[in-house]
Amino acid sequence: MKKIGMILTSLLLVAGLVTGCGSTPATPEKSNSGVPADIQAIKDRGILKVGVKVDVPKFWYKDPKTEVVDGFEIDLAKVISKEILGEEKIETTAVTAKTRGPLLDSGDVDLVIATFTVTEERKKSYNFSDSYFTDGVKLMVKKDSGIKSLKDLDGKKIGVAQSATSKKAIQEAADKVGAKVNFLEYSTYPEIKAALVSGRVDCFSVDGSILFGYLDDSTIILDDSFSPQDYGVASKKGNDGLAKLVNDTVAELKTSGELDKMIQKWGLK
Repeated sequence: MKKIGMILTSLLLVAGLVTGCGSTPATPEKSNSGVPADIQAIKDRGILKVGVKVDVPKFWYKDPKTEVVDGFEIDLAKVISKEILGEEKIETTAVTAKTRGPLLDSGDVDLVIATFTVTEERKKSYNFSDSYFTDGVKLMVKKDSGIKSLKDLDGKKIGVAQSATSKKAIQEAADKVGAKVNFLEYSTYPEIKAALVSGRVDCFSVDGSILFGYLDDSTIILDDSFSPQDYGVASKKGNDGLAKLVNDTVAELKTSGELDKMIQKWGLK
């Protein structure tokens, strides 16, 4: 991994570049030590605060029996922490698709690493790193439902997460095949799975890698896949020093092959 000093020095080189929209990025505010103020605040605190989902097996998941939290995105957070602090020190806050943005806005977390899909609209509100994982929206149904494709969901109910991109992706795909679908929104994935099991919804829709964590003997995931979803590490607008460091870290993980090793470790591909 690159030394943090090299990453911080490179900030001076990018400060004067003109972006594609014709505006010039602000130079990150520096502390007395010369380190960007947003990074220095984390160093002074001695811990990196990260917003995470705790209901996505293999990404971030808290085992209800052992209370142990682990996953692919935890490993990524630890790498970023080591770049900033020289050691793996993170404090996690549970987030949902609906709460992760507000927690960034309030400063309760420094970063959100929580299967946060990058969209042009979201880029207006938050800094995003380059993608560290790409997935697609998929559909889970009961094995005995007789449902084989999105078209078979015509007139049926689909459970999705609040404020997630799944609803838009499925609605656009349903319009193309002439299926009229209804959506019920839930705050957590376990709630959607419970709704599917009880029959309150006919389908559970979210990114495929998330669905696989909820697959059991009574359910199947259909072959259909919609709207590629690129996950990025999100930080607050204005925290440009932190955003630069995070993006450089993700880029080096890709270049070195370490990111692929982390993905394989958790069986995500």
